[in-house]
Amino acid sequence: MTAASSAGVWVRATAHGRRTFPARPALPAARGPGARRLGTESGRSARRPRALRCKPPRASTEPSPSTSTPTPTEGGEEDGKSSEVDPQKPNGNGNGLWDRIRWYLAYIFLSPARIVRLLINVSILSFLFKVVPISGVVDMETIVVNVPYSDFMRRVERDQVKSLEVDGNFHTYRIKDEGAELRRMAANYGGKQKVLSLEKIKRINYQTVRPANMQTPYETLLKNDVRFGAPDKRFNKVLTVMSHALAIGIVLAVISRFTGRMGQGGGMRKPRKMIIRQNIKFKDVAGVDEAKEELQEVVEYLRDPGKFTKLGARPPAGLLLVGSPGTGKTLLAKAVAGEANVPFFSIAASEFVELYVGMGASRVRELFTKARKESPAIVFIDEIDAVAKGRDSRLRSMGNDEREQTLNQLLTEMDGFEGNTGVIVLAATNRPDVLDAALLRPGRFDRRITVERPDRIGREQILKVHVNRQKLEMSEDIDLGSIASETIGFTGADLANIVNEAALLAGRKCKDRVEHSDFAEAIERNIAGIEKKRSFLKGREKYIVAVHEAGHAVVGTALNHLMPNLASKVEKLSIIPRSSGALGFTYIPPTDDRALMFETELRGRLAMLMGGRAAEDVEHGVVTTGAMDDIRRATDIAYKIVAEWGLSRSIGPLSVATLATGGQDDGGYAWREQGGALSEQVDREVKELLDGALLVAKDALRENSKMFLDLASTLEEQEKLQGKPLSDKLRRVKISTKLRRFVEKGEIPASAAPE
Repeated sequence: MTAASSAGVWVRATAHGRRTFPARPALPAARGPGARRLGTESGRSARRPRALRCKPPRASTEPSPSTSTPTPTEGGEEDGKSSEVDPQKPNGNGNGLWDRIRWYLAYIFLSPARIVRLLINVSILSFLFKVVPISGVVDMETIVVNVPYSDFMRRVERDQVKSLEVDGNFHTYRIKDEGAELRRMAANYGGKQKVLSLEKIKRINYQTVRPANMQTPYETLLKNDVRFGAPDKRFNKVLTVMSHALAIGIVLAVISRFTGRMGQGGGMRKPRKMIIRQNIKFKDVAGVDEAKEELQEVVEYLRDPGKFTKLGARPPAGLLLVGSPGTGKTLLAKAVAGEANVPFFSIAASEFVELYVGMGASRVRELFTKARKESPAIVFIDEIDAVAKGRDSRLRSMGNDEREQTLNQLLTEMDGFEGNTGVIVLAATNRPDVLDAALLRPGRFDRRITVERPDRIGREQILKVHVNRQKLEMSEDIDLGSIASETIGFTGADLANIVNEAALLAGRKCKDRVEHSDFAEAIERNIAGIEKKRSFLKGREKYIVAVHEAGHAVVGTALNHLMPNLASKVEKLSIIPRSSGALGFTYIPPTDDRALMFETELRGRLAMLMGGRAAEDVEHGVVTTGAMDDIRRATDIAYKIVAEWGLSRSIGPLSVATLATGGQDDGGYAWREQGGALSEQVDREVKELLDGALLVAKDALRENSKMFLDLASTLEEQEKLQGKPLSDKLRRVKISTKLRRFVEKGEIPASAAPE
């Protein structure tokens, strides 16, 4: 339950507090009390929607337009996709057979990863061949018996050894009378456990380890005519060579991957591709005429550099596009490349940042090297603040060497000893205040182009572009100019989303054309979320929400009667919960674009924000948590009135934050850290303004108590009020004396004044 002033703010409430929608300076609205999550309790009031079923299309033998071959349209995101060419991969157009074979050998069979896999497979196969006989048939069973070396020496002395195989310290031998030994083993162990039958055991191999300080008795073995020798390790040498080759292959693969990360941007990313052509033109970009004019000079230089160089002029080295998200900064950069018809290199600044120090700088060098080879060319760096923050402890964290090296390399490439002849750098950011000062100086970013939110005419032009691009079938009652007036504060991306949402809503309702109601619903969905189909509000809670929203509406209407040129009319009240978490809202659309706010308007906004809390207190004598966001926003405005905008009569035209930080306010230090009498005085002024706004809101509701309660009851019953029924009720609102004095003269009621 919150209110919004004519600057256009939508607020939603949650069960534990209030959350604010992204601030739209020109879209006022107010929201309902603390929202709870949707439940399934019994007894909850529900509004069940009727299922919409579209009639299936009739069968026809004529070809359907939807199945026809699509034709490319000019402009738009689809047209903006660049034609990318990989010169290394054969595409079948004029390439010979040898080129294809060479490509497959180079990129498939000879890649480090495939070499490593091949070596691993060969090693495993060789091991299996060694372990398993090739014939696959085992015609004898051999048992291995480990014995001490002393047993081996006794058998040699007794001439019982038949053959010996010496492998370093490891000895494997067989005895002469194996049959007797097998019978003895069968007699000793056959009754206890039958592992192998006597018939299957054909051979016994004895294994032992020679101590390091002893010698093998070769003389005795020769005397006893014992066959001895060493194992044939030729096959083992092959395995050794293959294992070494495997290790070398792994090392080469790691080195190749590491150098690939250094040269191509690291990680598993694909190599950066060059965008050869952009189909987006300036005519596809609307609502930013001033920015287009600034960029037109760059286009002229790229088309005909000689016209400028013969006069001794040099092009701007860089242009910084500054603006809120969704205003069209990236689209403008693409339009510049499309108009000039030059190579366009695009990269996000976050791609420069890597875990390993030096990779970001290497990526910057690679990017500018490619751009210089294709000059004249454009390099576009999106969200440059990710890598170009000021080298200051207030703006950067400690131990950030990688970012600093990347920034230093970027500074060098833009205006170092070599320069960036023929390369124009475009960068986009919505945080110009955090950029490094060395990056913003002339010679690097010579110009700063501000891409602002479009005005009413600009919004209408943007709507026309998107309507034409999507070939939207609209009814005759739609006026894009009126829709532009209802979307003050919207960016180009917001407007594109609204056009698409309106088309989706019309299709969901099985309409043949998009109507104005679809656009109105799309605007509400964009700002407030989707209406829930079931409401858990009931009984006293539902009435409190209705009282809260009625309080905002009454105070807001009184302000509109008092300041018709500064305060807008209340257009809609609702206590239907939204998917965003709001239980209700009060919508007060602005009438025109505003650049300034007056002192009287600010005090009026404070009173309207306090209207919901005042209504709860006046009607029930108790208050809820629904006004949490109202209070937060009102406190923010009151603080800025006193400490930033210099509108306090006692403190005067003084910026408290700048004063407390010694004139260095860009670092973001909190002025309250200084404390002292000044901060205490600001606290008193802020509290006095908020208490006064609450008291005058209560006075306005008591002045219109009958109409106020009637409006709350009607809203509780109908859940939504707008149009003529709402305006007929609000027409009877009167302006209270205390509200007039508070807004026009800043008089604080006696009960709110400090002692």
